[in-house]
Amino acid sequence: MLIETVGTPALWIGFLAFVFAMLALDLGVFHRQSRAVSAREALAWSLVWIGLALAFNGAIYSWFGPARALEFLTGYLIEKALSVDNLFVFVVIFSYFSVSSAQQHRVLFWGILGALVMRAVFIVAGGALLQAFHWTIYLFGGLLLVTGVKLLRQQEGDIHPERNPVVRLIARAFPVSTAVGGQRFFVREAGRWAITPLFMALVTVEVSDLVFAVDSIPAIFAITTDPFIVFTSNIFAILGLRSLYFLLAGMIGRFRYLNVGLAAVLIFVGAKMMLVEWIKVPIVLSLGVVAGLLTLSILASILRSGGSPEEAPRR
Repeated sequence: MLIETVGTPALWIGFLAFVFAMLALDLGVFHRQSRAVSAREALAWSLVWIGLALAFNGAIYSWFGPARALEFLTGYLIEKALSVDNLFVFVVIFSYFSVSSAQQHRVLFWGILGALVMRAVFIVAGGALLQAFHWTIYLFGGLLLVTGVKLLRQQEGDIHPERNPVVRLIARAFPVSTAVGGQRFFVREAGRWAITPLFMALVTVEVSDLVFAVDSIPAIFAITTDPFIVFTSNIFAILGLRSLYFLLAGMIGRFRYLNVGLAAVLIFVGAKMMLVEWIKVPIVLSLGVVAGLLTLSILASILRSGGSPEEAPRR
């Protein structure tokens, strides 16, 4: 399977330079001191990231035409929707490890920086597999179908960060400080270095994103196999995740039917990959189906919500 890409070395370097410059500006200027992020600030940053993504989409349209622009927009929408599902988990993680509102931005910043690296590895590996072995497209499609059906049938249950095998392994290998508070990931206690609950929260966030990436990366490959479009749409969605968390954390419990919409999206794109040799789904139709499913699930959640905004649904 021959994979064509619009990403020249100059475009890759330029995009990565832009991402690291924005991250440096974020942590080094706007959030140099740890503090709670207000809903107003979170809304402003969310609009900034969405605006940047749409501006980049406009550039893709200008450089490479409407087909690539629609692929970027559809991939961005899918990843943005799937990333919202992460927010349910973040709420539980921060609560369990007693991460204060002032420190949550720090954890999410470094967590998302790690996620950028992991997503890059996943995308490169996925593109290489598709190019070397065409049949892997059916493997990706089957994975999405199974995940979608599992998500659709999933019963509510408690999230237990302490049962995460990676967290348990780290806790066994290194001393864990009992001190809560501060913005350090490592402290020196009784003459030896110990990891803090803040670091444990970061590890759990990273592992959670790794699990979600298994779903989201193949989902975007269902829309386009261009590594540059897959990577940029994925990264733009991830970069806005922190602001989205601070904007929606207080009302996340209202999205009770979001999982249904996400499951339907995964089933749709999984079926699209499985049937790619026989049925060609136009990108405009794919965008319409994805947007329609997500809109319906959000509207249903708003209309039928019976819980308080603070009550996050258990997965």
